[in-house]
Amino acid sequence: MSERFDFTGDELAPAYRAAVDAIEAGDLVVLPTDTVYGIAADAFKADAVQRLLDAKGRGRDMPPPVLISVVESLDALATDVPDNGRKLCEEFWPGPLTVICHAQTSLMWDLGETQGTVALRVPDHENTRELLSRTGPLAVSSANKSGQPAALDVYDAEEQLGESVAVYLDGGEATGGQPSTIVDLTGDTPRVVRVGALTVEQLRAVVPEVTGESAEPSAEPDEKPDETPTETLDEKADETLAEKADEPLEEKADETLEEKADEPLEEKADETLDEKADETLDEKADEKAEDKVDKVEDKVEETAGPTEESVVASKEDEVKTDPDVRPAD
Repeated sequence: MSERFDFTGDELAPAYRAAVDAIEAGDLVVLPTDTVYGIAADAFKADAVQRLLDAKGRGRDMPPPVLISVVESLDALATDVPDNGRKLCEEFWPGPLTVICHAQTSLMWDLGETQGTVALRVPDHENTRELLSRTGPLAVSSANKSGQPAALDVYDAEEQLGESVAVYLDGGEATGGQPSTIVDLTGDTPRVVRVGALTVEQLRAVVPEVTGESAEPSAEPDEKPDETPTETLDEKADETLAEKADEPLEEKADETLEEKADEPLEEKADETLDEKADETLDEKADEKAEDKVDKVEDKVEETAGPTEESVVASKEDEVKTDPDVRPAD
């Protein structure tokens, strides 16, 4: 049968004793952390870790992280920790940072399908760190059934996990509420796997080269930003469509109208006026010639107006003009 203990105040001896006994027996303990409540098992007892996975309804392909009490335990459990990763741990531990490292090959434990890695964290909860100092490293996952919200108090955890847990430590409501941020330290540069209570900006303030699936490396101080932002395919497509649509309809149309109207109307009209005036003066010196010139002038004024029509040739049998002159389109 499960037991619940107060994990606040000064009288913590019964809670510590019950939790240590349960861990040593291979049983499960629910405890508070600085983020959410966790369900814990002895990291070096394979059957206890399997019991933890069964209680959550989780497979071995999702191995639990390991909580430790101090930063100095990092090198006892992990190997090849890069300097920038160690810098993150020193800055944010205790705190909501989980780091994935290469596990020490000499360790006799079975956390599941870890591919030779281990996820480590030092929680920012004084009583839980004291318990860890007494039990040693604990495999700890959020205290909830897989797929359900993480428990923020011991009663929620107890409702979800029931008798699968031997000891529940009641530390009040979890103040964090967000899971830890997970950073992979097994590569050349720290890579954010999950953003939680710590933001990418906070990590980069300590290690600028931190990257992630949704976070690109920060620019060096002397690097200039692109003067022209990269445009997306959609923006390019929209811009092209707009240009192609506007240019023919506005620029091309205006240009065509101006060229078609101005060139025939000005050049042809001036040429026609000169030719007609000279021809009329040479061939016909009577009043009819003046009337025809007046008619041509009227046509020139008409085409320069809003209708943009070209000069119409005079009747062929009265004054000879170019029969191919047509109004502008």
